[in-house]
Amino acid sequence: MNSKKNLNTLLAGAVAVTSLGAMSTPAQAISKDKEKCYNVVKAGKNGCGAADKSHSCAGMAKTDASGVEWIALPKGVCEKLANGSLTPIMADDTMKGADKAMDMGKDKAMDMGKKMMDKKH
Repeated sequence: MNSKKNLNTLLAGAVAVTSLGAMSTPAQAISKDKEKCYNVVKAGKNGCGAADKSHSCAGMAKTDASGVEWIALPKGVCEKLANGSLTPIMADDTMKGADKAMDMGKDKAMDMGKKMMDKKH
């Protein structure tokens, strides 16, 4: 009876180790017909770890449309989505984009001011 109990324990351990081994495959691996799409995920619905390494688990996205969170989509779909990106959009990149937009706004304002001044003279 004791040897049967030991055998059952060993079998249960082997099953557990095999299961854990299957779970240890790369978490971010996705099928070849899909691609990672960043900047479109709803909070809590991300595929896996964040690009900025802030977490390594699915479902951990804290905000909608975070540039570092991704979801696996069929190839070709991501670039058709508003704000969809095949590469992560890090906070620094977002700030650079905002700075560029501000500069463009300043340039437009300056151009409009010059045109208004030219009309008056």
